Amino acid sequence: MSASAATATDNRATRLMLWTLLVVYVFNFLDRQIVNILAEPIRKDLNLSDTQIGLMTGLAFALFYTVLGLPIARYADKPSTDRGRLIAIALAIWSAMTALCGLAQNFVQLLLARIGVGVGEAGCTPAAHSLIADRVPAEKRASAMAFYALGIPLGSLLGMVIGGYLADVLGWRKAFLLVGAPGVLLAFFVVMAVKDKGRLAAAANKPVHAPESMAVTLKSLLASRTFLILLAAASACSFLSYGKTTWTTIFFQRTHGMTPGEVGFWFGLWGGLAGMLGTWLGGWLADKFGKQDRRHVITAPAIGMAIAVPIAISAYFATDWRIALVLLMLPTVLNSLYYGPVFSSTQGLVPLRHRAMASAVLLFCQNLIGLGLGPLFFGMLSDFLKPEFGAESVRYVLYGAACLGFVPAVLFWMLRPRLHAELDRHT
Repeated sequence: MSASAATATDNRATRLMLWTLLVVYVFNFLDRQIVNILAEPIRKDLNLSDTQIGLMTGLAFALFYTVLGLPIARYADKPSTDRGRLIAIALAIWSAMTALCGLAQNFVQLLLARIGVGVGEAGCTPAAHSLIADRVPAEKRASAMAFYALGIPLGSLLGMVIGGYLADVLGWRKAFLLVGAPGVLLAFFVVMAVKDKGRLAAAANKPVHAPESMAVTLKSLLASRTFLILLAAASACSFLSYGKTTWTTIFFQRTHGMTPGEVGFWFGLWGGLAGMLGTWLGGWLADKFGKQDRRHVITAPAIGMAIAVPIAISAYFATDWRIALVLLMLPTVLNSLYYGPVFSSTQGLVPLRHRAMASAVLLFCQNLIGLGLGPLFFGMLSDFLKPEFGAESVRYVLYGAACLGFVPAVLFWMLRPRLHAELDRHT
């Protein structure tokens, strides 16, 4: 085979891999986030508190997802590991556990099923990030990571729209059953489409080395102050994103009297489209302006997070749900700019043999702090404010959540000069 033919074949294989991983990530977030739109019907049916809702939607999933993510990522970093097969097995597990959520008869059973979803999803993204970083050139990595990250808003969109519709028509139990089953079938296709023949340490025919111990790898990662600031900024974004998404969904139902189906369609659809735009735009801006100055890889998220704060506050202040929805669209775009830059920077700050672990550490912090504590913290705060504000307690919680957007904005701005000095020095 000629060099050009081999290159074309490799490019087609890479595109197929990217599209397949995107679909997998869509299912990842569909199954993870559908519980948000179903939270209010579940609360009424099982007589749960807001704190229990926060625990079910966040910490129960995130604790096992994050803890298991580290050893699974180390396994993904081994040269002998078939990362495509690993992702397929993870997909089958979390899809089956999503379906089991629909069979839960009480809070404990539902909590255990959500833990199972977290166990399955722990095997997906670190391996996917490692595959993408190995197969895509550094100058296109932010766009490729942003393309993969489109699964976040797209999966959340579908979870909201499909979950809300099914909840109105069939109830929350059948909603879980119907969205979980297709992922098990998709797992068989992933095995065929995502080929992982093993990886080279670099393009210059360098020898492949087995990964270092987890302790040595973690020590190396956490020794980088740049990586620590990146972790802090991404974790703050995740804390606000997961917390606000869960309680904004409930806010539209309690404060504006909308049904799950109505919230799923209007907030889920338009919020998902805005998130997709922001995710794509963040990767495009990072690649375009990062070529000229590596500081600009993270400039757009820093500015976007700050601009989003006053607009989000005005959205939660609005008394008409239509006005609130329109006002929330721009903050959603601006708050989504960070995905591609953060994921690509994580891969660019570490040696090849640490890529899956670096992704797992990032996800550990993002999900334990963000998904685990965001919905739970805001739920506890809502319960605390409920005696004074009643159903409006969620509105006041979201005012505070919007103001906290300045925290990741400052951290991203601090990160800019460090990225200029350290990004991609290992490749």
